[in-house]
Order: sequence, then structure tokens, then C-alpha cells
Amino acid sequence: MVLLALTFVGMMISIWMIFLYAPTDAIEGDAQRIFYFHLPTAIIGMLAFGIVTIGGIMYLWKKEERWDWAARAAAELGAVFLTFALITGSIWGRTTWGTWWTWDARLTTTLILWFIYIGYLMLRSYMGRTAASARAGAVLAIIGIIDVPIIYESVNWWRTLHPQQVLPIGSSPQLPPEMLYTLLVSFVTLTLLFSFLMVQLYQLEKMQTLAQRLRASVE
Repeated sequence: MVLLALTFVGMMISIWMIFLYAPTDAIEGDAQRIFYFHLPTAIIGMLAFGIVTIGGIMYLWKKEERWDWAARAAAELGAVFLTFALITGSIWGRTTWGTWWTWDARLTTTLILWFIYIGYLMLRSYMGRTAASARAGAVLAIIGIIDVPIIYESVNWWRTLHPQQVLPIGSSPQLPPEMLYTLLVSFVTLTLLFSFLMVQLYQLEKMQTLAQRLRASVE
């Protein structure tokens, strides 16, 4: 309940900051405000795959189902957050670039990660809640995580329509203070939302596994 309450408060503050506190961009106008939803969901979508990978590695090492439950929960949420990032990015691109989609390096590598998420979820659904399914998911996650640093560095490695990193590692942020504060509050809020949903999905994964065992024992 604490996470839920913090998320609600954060949402209220974020909405106020996005639409009233943050200044209107001089070039893109109000359309730029979608950035405060787009970037945090994209970052969380990528970080979530890190949780999927860590969960898979720990399952292969420890053979403890709780790690697989965490991996599955993170994959389901990560796919949702990355879907939202792609949708908001397309809307933003339509107003900025004049097109819903372009095979930009960052867009393409992000889409690849989305397909990896979908492939992971389809694999886990097809193979069921078995040890073989958990192992296969772990291997796919370990291979798929390679795409995450490629997404981050894509604007440096290739010519791209995407703006340069606004939060570069080891350098000063490329945003005015009001925009930076708004972005950080939005990121923290959406991280709280992810954390709350992650806890709920983890518990659901656990209960579904236990229910499956109970049915098997009865039969």
C-alpha cells in the first residue's frame, strides 16, 4: 500500500509539473511534453530486461523458482512499458519528423528489444511453467540483453534522427533545470509504478505456480 500511495502522489505531482511547471519548448511547442512520458518508459523498459536477465542467470545458478517468477513478472511489465514508449515515440515523431515511423537506429534497436520481449513471453507461454521453460527463457534473456547497450549507444554509433542523450553518463544533463526536474520526477513516479506492479505480478506468478502443483497433486 505504501508503494501505491507514493505512486499516486507522484502521479499528481508529475502531471502538474509536466503541464504547468515545465516550460513550453521553443521549437516543438507543447508536443514536447510527451517526452516526459516517453523517455522514462523507454528507460524502464530497458532496465526491466536487465531484471529478466538477472533473474534468468540466478535461476540457472541457484535453481530457485523465485528468480524465475521475478524474471517472468519483469518481462510482462517490461513489454508493456516498452510498448508505451514506442507508441509515445511514434506520436512525438509524427509531430517532430512528420512521420509515424522511420528506420532510425534507436527506433530500430528498440523495436528489436520489443520483439525479444514478445518472443520471450510467447516461449514461456508455449512451454508452460516447467524447469525447461525457465532454462530456455534464461538463455534467451542472456542473449537478448546484448541489445540494451546497443540501444543506449545507437545515437553515438550511427547517424540518427534521435536527439543526443539528454542524460549522458559522466556528463552534465543537456536540459534546462525545470525540464530536468520534471523528467526526474516523472521517472521516479513511473519507477514506483513499475515496482508496485512488479510486486503484484511476482505474487501472482507464485500463486499460479502453486495452484498448478496443487491441481497436479489432486489429479
